[in-house]
Amino acid sequence: MNGKRKTFLREGEEMQDSIAILKERYLANIKENPDLYIGIELEFPIVNLQGGATDTRVTKELLVRLNSDYGFIVERRDSEGNPIQLKASDSEDRILFEVSYNILEFAFEKAKIIQEVEIRFNHYLDIIQQILRKDHHELQGHGLHPFWKENDNQPVKYPRYQMLMQYLALSEKIGGDFFHRHPDYGSYICGSQVQLDVSRGNFIQVINAFNQIEAAKAYLFANSELITEDFRTKIARDRFWEESMHGLLVENVGVNPYDFKDEEDFFNYLNNTAIFNAEREGDTYYFPPIAAGEYLKQGQIKGYNLSGKESLVSPSVDDFHYHRSYQYQDLTTRGTIEFRSTCAQPLNRTFAPAAFHLGLLANLEEVTAYLKDCDFFKLEGRAYKDLRRKYSQIDLTQTEQDAIRSFASDLLQLAIKGLKMRKRGEERYLFPLVNEV
Repeated sequence: MNGKRKTFLREGEEMQDSIAILKERYLANIKENPDLYIGIELEFPIVNLQGGATDTRVTKELLVRLNSDYGFIVERRDSEGNPIQLKASDSEDRILFEVSYNILEFAFEKAKIIQEVEIRFNHYLDIIQQILRKDHHELQGHGLHPFWKENDNQPVKYPRYQMLMQYLALSEKIGGDFFHRHPDYGSYICGSQVQLDVSRGNFIQVINAFNQIEAAKAYLFANSELITEDFRTKIARDRFWEESMHGLLVENVGVNPYDFKDEEDFFNYLNNTAIFNAEREGDTYYFPPIAAGEYLKQGQIKGYNLSGKESLVSPSVDDFHYHRSYQYQDLTTRGTIEFRSTCAQPLNRTFAPAAFHLGLLANLEEVTAYLKDCDFFKLEGRAYKDLRRKYSQIDLTQTEQDAIRSFASDLLQLAIKGLKMRKRGEERYLFPLVNEV
């Protein structure tokens, strides 16, 4: 790019190639031969055992108690001074509210084996359930808060969450048939996410392989059923993401529609994902999504701050710091792939998704060979987005059930083989699924 070429950037800035910026951002920490670490994030609804709305006074008090009585360190507070993010005193584990005061997230320090995380999770869970149950609440394993209709779904009073919810609410201003009628969905959906280290040499292979199996993951891990006049699905989270502001740019969310040929092909696709927020002089602004490849070409962008005030924002290279896609195989800035499509699981199966992804990655070459020639795709074709949607429906024909059961069973066996190769005993997390499929 000609260094003298000017654009409508903030004073002193010059046009840069958006793909080059994205590569710098996402490839900086990828190692050639990384050690394989496991990063697990778990979200759970805090449920009122007496039925009805979660009492946010109870949930806020939970974090106060964890700080005062159990040594957790307060890292963030909301605008009213309530703790909203805690750090364990003896690790890098975090416990925090996710979007609303009705959802609790565990973000664990990276580990070498799943059991390390499980031990700490069970310790935290015992403490938390004891505190919550005294006030007739508890954490439950659902991908959708069972009382989402009754809850106060306002965001945590913190700029990041307030911005996100106000941004999603733009759908009501835009209107039209594209959007569902749940712009506050971020306050009541829960996921089970795992990050695994990848290399410069294999990350495209990893993204492609795991993207191909989203239909099987829908079958194995669906846990956010919603039946309404316009939804009839076992995975409401998919519809919530795809038919919201996040899904206005189709490349921005969910399943990739095809296999990427190489790194260039991937970054050309990523160049169509969204930038929708920026910070200026301490204020957070949001605006309708703009593709990364078009962002720096804009003049001034009409944005809104958290008070709803309209302002003009001049694009900046620095705004790429806030870029992130919502793809289900998400390349992060940490040198990892984050797998984001799985619903929160029943508590007795909390670590099944992590084990499934880990096992398949450990057995990647055999998995790739299987997917290249498997019967499922000969029968169904390779429209990966459509297959994920199809196999998250509540009603399947017997032929469809047989096809997806066989596909999922094969993948479970490949994952178990990969875990056995690791010789850490992690395959036990998948045995209950094998017995059901």
